[in-house]
Amino acid sequence: MSDALIISIYVFVLATFVGVEVISKVPPLLHTPLMSGSNAISGITLVGSLIAAGEGHGGVSVVLGTIAVVLATINVVGGFLVTDRMLRMFRAGGGRKSGGAS
Repeated sequence: MSDALIISIYVFVLATFVGVEVISKVPPLLHTPLMSGSNAISGITLVGSLIAAGEGHGGVSVVLGTIAVVLATINVVGGFLVTDRMLRMFRAGGGRKSGGAS
């Protein structure tokens, strides 16, 4: 294995542990506001995965880049849907349509 690959694996594993530690310490009331901020980061991830998939350095990088594009897109769309749902809960009337029977 090359030194760059080993360093990349170390960074990935450490980032995973740090991410789990940070998120587990956040109170539940702050998860949705933090999700709004993480959508911006996921957008950056989506751009990076598009670049990785389109570079064409080899079959493995294209496949991994494509998988990253799909997962980042799901993350961004899901984050915006959850944020929109939370924002509708705080509007007048609790997000329900007026004039209809419940």
